[in-house]
Amino acid sequence: MRDYYEILGVDRGCDEAALKSAFRKLAMEHHPDRNGGCEEAAGRFKELNEAYSVLSDPQKRATYDRFGHAGVNGMGGGGAQFHDAHDIFNEVFGDIFGDMFGMRGRQNRGPARGQDLRYDLEITLEQAYAGAEVEITAPTTLTCEPCDGSGAKPGTSPTTCTTCGGAGRVRATQGFFSIERACPRCGGSGRMVLDPCEHCRGLGMVRKERTLSVRIPAGVDDGARIRLAGEGDAGDRGGPRGDLYIFISVRPHELFERDGLDLLCTVPVPMATAALGGMVEAPCLMGGENCDGNCKIEVKVPEGAQTGQTVRLKGRGMPSLRSRERGDLVVELFIETPTRLTARQKELLTEFAGICGEQQHPKSAKFLGKAKRFWDEVTGAA
Repeated sequence: MRDYYEILGVDRGCDEAALKSAFRKLAMEHHPDRNGGCEEAAGRFKELNEAYSVLSDPQKRATYDRFGHAGVNGMGGGGAQFHDAHDIFNEVFGDIFGDMFGMRGRQNRGPARGQDLRYDLEITLEQAYAGAEVEITAPTTLTCEPCDGSGAKPGTSPTTCTTCGGAGRVRATQGFFSIERACPRCGGSGRMVLDPCEHCRGLGMVRKERTLSVRIPAGVDDGARIRLAGEGDAGDRGGPRGDLYIFISVRPHELFERDGLDLLCTVPVPMATAALGGMVEAPCLMGGENCDGNCKIEVKVPEGAQTGQTVRLKGRGMPSLRSRERGDLVVELFIETPTRLTARQKELLTEFAGICGEQQHPKSAKFLGKAKRFWDEVTGAA
């Protein structure tokens, strides 16, 4: 009789992981189902099974190392009874094929948790700023009340599945192995509904729409997610409900653009106000001593303001979800050139332009200097 270590191709001092790896590789290679039922392959596989059943057991392995084949005769080795082939397959290959062949979770399925649900909710920037209470109508699965989720007609009860005897699993032989899988008749529940409930048609659950109140926290941002525990689908056979996840999207605003906690707003400024300095009104989303009830705030425009220049108003932006911090309101100034001028206005502007010099238009003077040097280089002028 061949040495068990030689059969598996491992050293005597190998550890359990190496032993298992060697058996897995050779068992896959010599499995009868992969060799067309070849008797030689079947014999080789049986030999591998015998060797592994002894060496994988610490007590048997110690006895075999000391006394050889004679020592394990009568202990489940040397031609005596070994581990069931199904048990060895489950032990060695369960992590690969367990889910595929249904060899995990041999017990019939108990109450199952309900599915989580998703609801997409669009809110306004004002709601995101101040927080809000919003009502939503969401489709969900509820436990059938007439049958209390059993699926059986009121006054009756589900019966034990006659195919699996209530185990929820059946065993089928495939080649050399005996494979377990979910019972096809009861779906793994271990029970059958012979007289189904008319309200839910034996499902134990019904589909309905529910109206829920959702609290939107102040400062919520686009893409945020709110979890409502236990507001998802009902669980199977009395299992716990799933959760409802609210995914928030904030509708684009016609005046404000959000940048983190800051709010950005572009405000037109009359040309005269920009030149002389003064005050303009800007929209805001909060009150305060400088903000009236119409959500307007006075913004000071510095003398000589230019388009693109910004004025930052501290603490006038969005609130933070996790602290008492607030962002800023950033007002971008847009200097507006007057249109549809009267003859008198044109006359005054012409006069004004005539008396302005480089001091009044420093950027223009600087630009013209650069442009002149460029033109001179292009034309070759000295």
